[in-house]
Amino acid sequence: MTTIHGFAMTEPGKALEPFERAAPELQEGEALVRVVGCGVCHTDIGFLHGGVRTKHPLPLVLGHEVSGVIEAAGPGAEGRVGQAVIVPAVMPCGECAACLAGRGTICPGQIMPGNDVHGGFATHLVVPARDLCPVPGYEGGDAPLGDSGVGLAELGVIADAISTPWQAIRRAELAPGELAIFVGAGGVGGFGALLAKSMGACVAALDVSPRRVEAMRDLGIDLPLNIDGVETKAVRKELRGFAAERGLAASPWRIFETSGSAPGQELAFGLLNHGATLSVVGFTPARVHLRLSNLMAFDARAIGNWGCDPALYPELVEMALAGSLPIAPMVTKRPLRAVNEVLDELHHHSSDGRRAVLVPDAG
Repeated sequence: MTTIHGFAMTEPGKALEPFERAAPELQEGEALVRVVGCGVCHTDIGFLHGGVRTKHPLPLVLGHEVSGVIEAAGPGAEGRVGQAVIVPAVMPCGECAACLAGRGTICPGQIMPGNDVHGGFATHLVVPARDLCPVPGYEGGDAPLGDSGVGLAELGVIADAISTPWQAIRRAELAPGELAIFVGAGGVGGFGALLAKSMGACVAALDVSPRRVEAMRDLGIDLPLNIDGVETKAVRKELRGFAAERGLAASPWRIFETSGSAPGQELAFGLLNHGATLSVVGFTPARVHLRLSNLMAFDARAIGNWGCDPALYPELVEMALAGSLPIAPMVTKRPLRAVNEVLDELHHHSSDGRRAVLVPDAG
């Protein structure tokens, strides 16, 4: 019998508490995944400190950016034991009307680790095997896979930080040579900017953090822009000038709100121009004040984006293993036992800006 060790949220605003329990008996189609790495996301902070309620009652193991190895499986999934996988952050049922219509991310029966069920801040988790995304070439240890420059642990960030902006980019129909604007360059926004750049877009990454802006500059983003204290009108003027200088079309822009803050959302909406697409990727419970008529006046559109369809994961794994996704400079590994320290740093904005990946039993 496998024993699961980890840290669980027992009360909002309180440090996660260590636990030890026996793994449950696996049901049909379920898999017991040994966690190799689990990324720490601002969504975890939202659950712990932001007043966002989890769907599973407390105590709950948080963490939804999981990579690992299938250690055991229930009936119907036995053939997958031993596979290295990434656990999708949104796992639709595959059978309801929404799933059959190709809208799995709005599946009413979807499962999100660390929200609907216990997540990856532990040595193991139990999830449906159906949508687990294989990672080829893993033979144990932490050696880099393919040309990715990172091991299986770091590839767990594909499960949200990379896949979520990738779906948003695809839905926005971003094309090479177009201007992509990311409002918020940390985590999801930083990876989104790099994804857009990799597909030939001209990319502006906007943030209030000088450290994040410099990181985007170092990674080759076309316009890293510090917007701390800058009014929307001035930001829009800067972007127009940049577009003209690069010979880009004056419109439409593809705008991605990835800050998950009220000021960021208001700025992103204020950047709409004719035919623009605004993709709302970040989340904040705060209310924002918008002139919704701008969508009508500019004949623009706004799209929400929740997670990513698991069907898109294999192409991201392929891109990562081919070295076309610069994951290594964006992540840092930390031992699982440091989870409360990592969460505290993220909550108080004192981290170094890289995505922390928790590794069980790391030294």
